Amino acid sequence: MFDDCIIMAGGSGTRLWPASNAKRPKQFLPASRDERGSATFFQAALERALAVLDRRGRIIVIAGAAHAPGIIETCARMGTALAERVVLIPEPKANNTAAAIALGLTYVQRLSTEERTILVLTSDHSIQDLEAFTANARTAAAFARQDRLVVFGIPPRSAATGYGYIEAAQRLIPPDAAQSPVFQVASFREKPASSVAEHFVAAGNFYWNSGMFGFSTDFMARAFTRYAPDIIAPFAALPKPDEGAYQYTQGIRLLDPWPGLAAVYEQVRSISFDYAIGERCTQTVMVAADFAWLDVGSWDEYARLVGDPQSEVYQSGGQGCFVDADIPVALCGVEDLIVVARSGKDGAPPSVLIAKRGETQRVREIVEQIRGAGRTDLL
Repeated sequence: MFDDCIIMAGGSGTRLWPASNAKRPKQFLPASRDERGSATFFQAALERALAVLDRRGRIIVIAGAAHAPGIIETCARMGTALAERVVLIPEPKANNTAAAIALGLTYVQRLSTEERTILVLTSDHSIQDLEAFTANARTAAAFARQDRLVVFGIPPRSAATGYGYIEAAQRLIPPDAAQSPVFQVASFREKPASSVAEHFVAAGNFYWNSGMFGFSTDFMARAFTRYAPDIIAPFAALPKPDEGAYQYTQGIRLLDPWPGLAAVYEQVRSISFDYAIGERCTQTVMVAADFAWLDVGSWDEYARLVGDPQSEVYQSGGQGCFVDADIPVALCGVEDLIVVARSGKDGAPPSVLIAKRGETQRVREIVEQIRGAGRTDLL
């Protein structure tokens, strides 16, 4: 299938504040609870990477230095077989997804003389049905080998305004004879107004943009050179890492520092991969996803996904409340609340969120108020 995977594991995850913050963002929160206990979003992304890679495939994790402890902890917990395939490359600073993908692409090219296929995965989304995802990835890999940029489109369940949309054109025949529908991409549309989103859904040929991509190394190098030469050019100065450039922590390889990377990031502008490449590339195809996908962009969505967290809650009267707290919480006669409390045990300042169910999108407004007050330490 794919030769390598890039997992983008940076970001601050403020939509799930205060449980998610700059040091330990959403990808390290529990994404499910089963017989194995709590599995995080990032752990689920690693499992997807393993499912779509060949036996020698690498998993390149791109994240901020502050996220390294959570990444190392998760990888080590998953065992030696996984750890041996992971390399973590800390970014000198947050610089959006185009730089992150260019960094992962450059790393693969430095270590390989042959063309390879790469699947770029998100680390903070919920994807159900690993078997269906793997089947869709197999189709994506077949198109990636034919010099295409491949995206995954999610059939919309509603006229959501929080997602970007992909406009699908003519249907294509998958080279691997898979059953997954594949379409030529006509356009990318950014997060629309409500009326526009309703039009998209009614049209029937618009899909949510999942933020995952597949391509071959040579094809993507040419795409960057054509559409975003100012982004890829500085990476040409990076040398092939020698063994002395790696650090090892709990069996996980850290390429830190990669000599010259800090200087590269000072030259590269901050722009999303969708803007820099996706919207401009004329050889883009979309696999219509057969798997269930959720961005989990609010506490309402998170509550529906994970059910009741293992919090210590005492309640008298009332119903319909969701509590995620690392301290005991008592509720008296209240209904339909979402309560999130963090005591500061992880070193962050103590903080509490209390919201009415259905109103948790307003957390973004709270985050902006916190920034405006100069309390970025809370984020």
